[in-house]
Amino acid sequence: MNTDPDRLLASYHYDLPEELIAQTPAVPRDRSRLLVVEPDGGYQHRHFHEIEDFLDAGDLLVFNNTQVIPARIYGFKTTGAPVEILLLSEQQHNCWLALVKPGRKLKIGTQIIFHARHPEAKIPQLTVTITARDEITGGRVLQFDLPHEIPLLSVLADFGELPLPPYINARSSTPEQYQTVYAKVPGAVAAPTAGLHFTPELLDRLTERGLLQTQVTLHVGVGTFRPVEAEDITTHQMHHEWLEISSESIDLIAATKAAGGKVYAVGTTAVRVLETAGQTGKLQPYSGNTNIFIYPGYQWRVVDGLITNFHLPGSSLMMLVSAAIGRQRLLDLYQIAIEDRYRFYSFGDAMLIRSRSVFARESFQGNK
Repeated sequence: MNTDPDRLLASYHYDLPEELIAQTPAVPRDRSRLLVVEPDGGYQHRHFHEIEDFLDAGDLLVFNNTQVIPARIYGFKTTGAPVEILLLSEQQHNCWLALVKPGRKLKIGTQIIFHARHPEAKIPQLTVTITARDEITGGRVLQFDLPHEIPLLSVLADFGELPLPPYINARSSTPEQYQTVYAKVPGAVAAPTAGLHFTPELLDRLTERGLLQTQVTLHVGVGTFRPVEAEDITTHQMHHEWLEISSESIDLIAATKAAGGKVYAVGTTAVRVLETAGQTGKLQPYSGNTNIFIYPGYQWRVVDGLITNFHLPGSSLMMLVSAAIGRQRLLDLYQIAIEDRYRFYSFGDAMLIRSRSVFARESFQGNK
């Protein structure tokens, strides 16, 4: 048995008081707190709107512009029994992979009926048929009975709701608060939460200070939020998520690095886009799926710094951040945040991991 603590799931546990799980976001968004992790091993307690004080002109911020879809839908079997589904990803046109409740009773061939939530909906009812079981997720493949010219996403808002995480009990937040202000590509079933702290005004100030910005897309799905269950984390299999990074973003990253600037990923999903595109050692445009799993020992190729939230114990997100600053250092910082009453998880506070610190990397080549 491997005894390296960085490989053991139990090594990523910490005790969080329930009252520190944020139920609503900060208002305004950028008034959340910010724990600044310094390259020399120190840290500072600040607020997110002060983040510009720790970034340099010529640095590049990489944002994930995915938009959360109303992926949670409630319906009924033809027998009248209630059903809940959480859409994960489109497999083919109007054919979606989804998590279902109650799973054991939803067999292949079962039909589910969904009624529109609003009387003015142009399609009052949706019918789906379960066509397959997905062994990796335990979910089901659903075929939606829609005319071919009508994609599900065009009518989904009439039937579904945004899927807030299960640890958020309050419903006083608005759907807009669970979207980044720059969200524009529908497809995520969870928000890229590090980006929730940015306001349009803050983005403008960063531009005025000489910070560069670019956008990539990763549709956050089960690969991001599914818990790690393997005792040896290196055997954990990430589920695929779809991403896209353009040649324009690639060129801007290469130009930033050539000029001595640093590349900051806004969130772990932006990290996974950048490191997927750079896996060969040569950063290139990419559109497709990724199941990259980053944990301690990972050799960084693209990312220089990171903006991230405080993550669930034992999550792949904790492991990714541990790969950047070290597992024990991350746990120590989490304990500091707990003692100082930071708020955790999706609607919680943030960390800025500054560049030139602990990101060990292989050589980087631009898109030449």
